[in-house]
Amino acid sequence: MKVLVTGTEGYLGCLVAPELMKRGHEVIGVDTGYYRQGWLYNGVPFTAQTLAKDIREITVEDLEGVDAIVHMAELSNDPLGELLSEVTYTVNHKGSVKLAEMAIQAGVERFVYMSSCSVYGVAEGTVDENSPVNPQTAYADCKTLVERDLSALASDNFSPTFMRNATAFGASPRQRFDIVLNNLSGLAWTTKKIAMNSDGTPWRPLVHGLDIAKSIYCALEAPREAVHNEKFNVGSNEQNYQVRTIAETVGAEFPGCEVTFGPAGGDNRSYKVNFDKISSQLPGFSCDWDAQKGAAQLHQVFQAIDMDEATFTGRGHTRLKQLEHLISTKQLDADLFWTKEAAAK
Repeated sequence: MKVLVTGTEGYLGCLVAPELMKRGHEVIGVDTGYYRQGWLYNGVPFTAQTLAKDIREITVEDLEGVDAIVHMAELSNDPLGELLSEVTYTVNHKGSVKLAEMAIQAGVERFVYMSSCSVYGVAEGTVDENSPVNPQTAYADCKTLVERDLSALASDNFSPTFMRNATAFGASPRQRFDIVLNNLSGLAWTTKKIAMNSDGTPWRPLVHGLDIAKSIYCALEAPREAVHNEKFNVGSNEQNYQVRTIAETVGAEFPGCEVTFGPAGGDNRSYKVNFDKISSQLPGFSCDWDAQKGAAQLHQVFQAIDMDEATFTGRGHTRLKQLEHLISTKQLDADLFWTKEAAAK
């Protein structure tokens, strides 16, 4: 299968493309290149040939001969979406829908969309794919809008599949330290202290990046009727964690790390997610990782590269810091397109 993966130079795309290639798929990539600086370690055997292009500028010609698209290239995480709310809707919602429309014109039959469990927002009890969505941020709202609009495009010739990922964690050469378990692991390594601002009672579902990659190739290789216009929560029931448990698990992995908690309040996003559907209806899928294994993996990487605090806190591995730098240095314009000055450098 010829697969186009958007966001191949990102945290997850860097892992997904090699996994697809190892399974015999022909993979081509598209990435605008915002995060090229963030290479932490050499951890993948090969990368996909990648076209340097914004998804908003993809043409039908770019998609000729492609059998499936895995769409991951969006402005990622909630703080970034709130800072750049209007542009987030332009890129994440309108850009994704336009890409799907281009795919239909080009005859691409499968479209795997990276959605998020953040669409559930604040929820009582445990949510599943049939639960109402309750997005709390621009990032999460865009996910719900793309799901809605791509679902309406589904036909006999176009099969979208929506992967509602739990919060990702784990090591990637294009590392991110602005997501919870990775951030706590970096703090534990560089400062030997995890000081939570809250009591840690909110619930978060987690899933390792390699398990997300596994869910993608399972979706691509599944019979069409199993995934056509379907939503899947990506993760496992065992990996619904309270934030307190995540912090304590990370702290236990790093000798001498002190873990403390604050008062109740702060971030009100809390949701437990049911993952029965993906484990029962997506052939071949199960999670191979958990929080403890992920913290241990990160610990091993930090030791191998002797990671310092400047690397951990630097803009190369934090999405918001990197985009703020590119904007302040006028490498990106207000709409997050590369400027002519940047192209000339």
